[in-house]
Amino acid sequence: MKEIAVLGSTGSIGTQTLDVIRCHPDLFHAQVIAADRSIEKLRAQAEEFHPKAIVISDEEAGKAFRASYDGPAEVITGKEGLCQAARREDVDLVLVSVVGTAGLLPTLKAIEAGKELALANKETLVAGGSLVLEAARKHHVLIRPVDSEHSAIFQSMLGQDRKGIHKILLTASGGPFRGKSREELAKVTVADAMKHPTWNMGMKVTLDSATMFNKGLEVIEAHWLFGVGYDDIEVIVQPQSLIHSMVEYNDGSIIAQLGNPDMRLPIQFALTYPQRLPSPSHEFVDWSRIASILIEKPDLHVFRSLKMAYEAGKAGGDETAAFNASNEEAIRAFIAGRLSFLSIFDVVEEVLDKWQASAIHSYEDVIEGDRKARVMADDAIRRFSL
Repeated sequence: MKEIAVLGSTGSIGTQTLDVIRCHPDLFHAQVIAADRSIEKLRAQAEEFHPKAIVISDEEAGKAFRASYDGPAEVITGKEGLCQAARREDVDLVLVSVVGTAGLLPTLKAIEAGKELALANKETLVAGGSLVLEAARKHHVLIRPVDSEHSAIFQSMLGQDRKGIHKILLTASGGPFRGKSREELAKVTVADAMKHPTWNMGMKVTLDSATMFNKGLEVIEAHWLFGVGYDDIEVIVQPQSLIHSMVEYNDGSIIAQLGNPDMRLPIQFALTYPQRLPSPSHEFVDWSRIASILIEKPDLHVFRSLKMAYEAGKAGGDETAAFNASNEEAIRAFIAGRLSFLSIFDVVEEVLDKWQASAIHSYEDVIEGDRKARVMADDAIRRFSL
């Protein structure tokens, strides 16, 4: 029985992780479930999965949970609770799916404790990739990627000589606005942006998919996970979401990972690696319904996020943390009705144009870069406000 800490258990990845655990009760147990403030969902999960510990990182939500919970699990409140969960002796594997840079410190603590690590938090590597990879090498921890694209690359590299890699082909669905012009996107709403054509994801990831900032974050993540230079990572659009990513080798061979767009598949592989278990959905690709597989180039004129991601990645230091933080603030402003959809790009571009990258030597350096970027983004949001 593998004991798992699910950090972010009430979000999209967390709930689908619990789906996988539910399918294999003889193999996995949710030893710890953790969320920020979704206490009703946590209570329902606790009643079903019987964890040993429940973490609520928001103090006020934690107080409310304690007042109404009479179950046997240990209840831990506060931000430090995620780090406690990540290094518990009764946990074998830590799945990090909390949103934002809140995932960085628990990830580092899990690595330092020598835990198996399944990572579904892009921002951890985008903001602190050098710290995470250094810690993983030191403690001999293999980072198992959960994102469908990075899981696909990971799988396409199994048994291969990484020195033979020519290029990573990172696929994107194109989101709900594939093929649209800037003029067509001038007045889109949050509701429009949430209509993803193939994937069922949380709000932040879905909006990032609509802007393709999500793909920019994944480019930076791929650089750290696989040790490939930015010039050797190419984004291509595969709107059917069948090809989850590919690796091209020096001899011209391309190895791809294909499958139905179901996040439970890469989640399950991260939990069972290197073993493969039957699909949680018991569904397989129906090739009789597919006339062709589409491949397109992304529109870099409309989706400026990709160009900015490459530039931030090549600049190095804390510039990728600034890329991530300014995007998060711009997305919040868009959700609140303060920014237009296209101004999300303008805000991040302004922050990066003014940014002077600094080297990252510690967790505190990441947090300081994140803080400064948010201040600069807030200033830009005021100028671009509707």
